[in-house]
Amino acid sequence: MASSSSSSVNYDWIPAIALNYGVRKKLALYLNPTNTVAADWTDIAEKMEFTYLEIKNYEKLENPTKKLLEDWQTGAGATVGKLLSILEQAERKDIISDLRSLIDEDCRIYEERQKELPVQVPEVDSRGQDRGITVNDGHMPEMFDAFICYCQSDFQFVHEMIRQLEQTEYNLKLCVFDRDVLPGTCVWTITSELIERRCKRMVVVISDDYLDSDACDFQTKFALSLCPGARTKRLIPVVYKPMKRPFPSILRFLTVCDYTRPCTQSWFWVRLAKALSQS
Repeated sequence: MASSSSSSVNYDWIPAIALNYGVRKKLALYLNPTNTVAADWTDIAEKMEFTYLEIKNYEKLENPTKKLLEDWQTGAGATVGKLLSILEQAERKDIISDLRSLIDEDCRIYEERQKELPVQVPEVDSRGQDRGITVNDGHMPEMFDAFICYCQSDFQFVHEMIRQLEQTEYNLKLCVFDRDVLPGTCVWTITSELIERRCKRMVVVISDDYLDSDACDFQTKFALSLCPGARTKRLIPVVYKPMKRPFPSILRFLTVCDYTRPCTQSWFWVRLAKALSQS
């Protein structure tokens, strides 16, 4: 579905992960109830080409629409435009009409963040290596085993991560923004350069404060916007303390490295180090 006359947003290129909690919650309110008159989540699941067994498993969940969207958005071609097209095919234009403004807002936020990249990437490609973007850049760009995505309030845990992974027999090389990136460079440009080209993996330190960070949100969604094979291989979520807020839905399809359980802490660093050491 291309942008309509009532909206300047081009839905066809915006990935479904751009849709935030408010839209997903309202979609669930519309689609979760079994409805003999209008299409519900089961009809949407069929049009998304989920199998009979998959749909039967979703029926056991309290919020099947939420899980359905989380699983569907990881596949190829899962765009906002495709989702709207599916809703139209299911004759649920009432949902589209009610949620249009919220969807447009999420899409515009995503577009604004992405627009930074095409303007700045040529600068990185043509001159970035000469002037350097990390403190140890020389004739060749500095490479890393992992880019660490974190918010400032979690920096103490990042220090512990450095100690456990860099200063031990694992001898890994981490890219920590506050330590390794030169000041005065464009945050969004450096993010794309480091995540896409210089770092084999990305570790996302999840916390309640992370959920409020625009920078963390952008970095995570940028990593997820890479091709499906790359993003599932590259991105590793880490939870190091209990959370009051729900775990971000866009990461639920990835295995989490959990430091909060005492019974697993003894092999936490070994497990994470092995994941980062893979070629």
